[in-house]
Amino acid sequence: MEELVFSVPGMTCGHCEAAVKAEIGGVAGVHDVHVDLASKTVVVHGVGMSRAAVYAAVDEAGFEVVSGDA
Repeated sequence: MEELVFSVPGMTCGHCEAAVKAEIGGVAGVHDVHVDLASKTVVVHGVGMSRAAVYAAVDEAGFEVVSGDA
């Protein structure tokens, strides 16, 4: 299982969390999405998922990834 960890500082509320989770959850290969509003961190687990597709899903939810794991 692969893991992506990145920051989305624009998230401020439960609606933000739900929007990000819903969009990322629709990406092929994604199995689990965890959002921590306090740290503005998103952790995604999956198999064969595309980092670009996950980041595009965050953009589609109206937010921007500003840092990610290497």
